[in-house]
Amino acid sequence: MSALNLDSPSVQSYLGILQGVITRMATNSANAKAWCIALVSAIVVIIADKGRPEYVWISCVPIVLFFALDAYYLGLERLFRDVYNGFVRKLHEGTATVEDTFIVTPGTGGQIFGAAARATGSFSIWPFYLLLIIMLLLVKAWVL
Repeated sequence: MSALNLDSPSVQSYLGILQGVITRMATNSANAKAWCIALVSAIVVIIADKGRPEYVWISCVPIVLFFALDAYYLGLERLFRDVYNGFVRKLHEGTATVEDTFIVTPGTGGQIFGAAARATGSFSIWPFYLLLIIMLLLVKAWVL
């Protein structure tokens, strides 16, 4: 096992790959929110057009699904940031090896599930989806 230095092209490529994955996870999380708003809005418009406010609960299905998807992406993003930070820490300590540059996994299934579960408590997730549900309740009360 040979040690790596900060200027190594493999180190720069590895950090670039990790940063790209982190960026994709953040983009996917933002896209989940955007798609959720679009889908819930479309459902509410159709329900309002038909004059059936009792079916507004159908909008909760995509909210719950996108909430879980958003938490999953945020959990993965956090795990990949941990991998990134751990590798940089190893570089500064002088313990990073060439083999470390081949690890691009955030962890095991249990770790990913745990990270997604912890992410549900994030301020970037629950207020957004809670507000959507509150708005649906207001729409239902207003349309009745």
